[in-house]
Amino acid sequence: MSTNFDGKSILITGGTGSLGNALVSRILETTKARRVIVYSRDELKQYQMQQRFPGETRLRFFIGNVRDSNRLRRAFEGVQLVIHAAAMKHVAASEYNPFEAVKTNIQGAQNIIDAAIDCGVDKVVALSTDKASSPVNLYGATKLVSDRLFVSGNAYAAGRSTRFSVVRYGNVMGSRGSVIPLFRRLAHTGSLPVTDVRMTRFWITLAEAADFVLAGFQRMKGGEVFVPKIPSMKIVDLARAIAPDAKLDVVGVRPGEKLHEEMISASDARRTRDLGSYYVLEPQFSWWSPPHTQGQPVPDDFVYTSDRNSDWLDEDRLRAKLKE
Repeated sequence: MSTNFDGKSILITGGTGSLGNALVSRILETTKARRVIVYSRDELKQYQMQQRFPGETRLRFFIGNVRDSNRLRRAFEGVQLVIHAAAMKHVAASEYNPFEAVKTNIQGAQNIIDAAIDCGVDKVVALSTDKASSPVNLYGATKLVSDRLFVSGNAYAAGRSTRFSVVRYGNVMGSRGSVIPLFRRLAHTGSLPVTDVRMTRFWITLAEAADFVLAGFQRMKGGEVFVPKIPSMKIVDLARAIAPDAKLDVVGVRPGEKLHEEMISASDARRTRDLGSYYVLEPQFSWWSPPHTQGQPVPDDFVYTSDRNSDWLDEDRLRAKLKE
């Protein structure tokens, strides 16, 4: 995989986030990339990130917002590969500030597409979420639109060589604002809030997510949505693994939440192939990209949801993953 990045300039939008930090570490440690450019809007986080990599001459920092198309074009000059990780991702914040989510997640996605085509970027991998499949909240809806924009970006590019693909996965363990840091922070209180005892979620570690995103550059032809096979866990089992003696306080499902998350819907099954450790959703209009011939088509009634998963985390396995 490392040879895909050797000698290349790679730009990561939202690069100071949890996954951005993991991606930068992975690229610097395992590839001979020429430059790694962190594009984000928070100068404090950029400063803190600089302290993590003292003396790293390949690392560059670019203050900017994905809403700013002119700034993106400036940042994309001379870049071959782009990872689009910037997003407004918190469900509640998106519900209360809907147009802010639209401007970042939808308009920002279009700005990325335009800048990549105009600047001659070779490949773009955009990050999605399980909430984009059959969305019930605004965050999921904006990410679904973003996914469709990136898939259609391959046609929008016309005769240009720029190609776009999407990576979709579930909850990232330990990422900022996620439930695991919350449970750890509250463990000493003896009480943990859970929304519903039936609730399940997909889980992936930061390292696994970073590796899957980087592998997308090798796997992509343009227009696919890649979905890793990852384990599920009940929220109550997660709480017991982190604080075995804590009381569980059932607070009810919050606005915009599902009991179970979904990464592949039944309507997407007819264009989904099983490639062993992951699935690939091929574009509905495949005339701009040759179809994948590896793997096997999934059944017509197939769905990939966190409650129907064949792979489940128990407490011991969760603790081992958290140590990673």
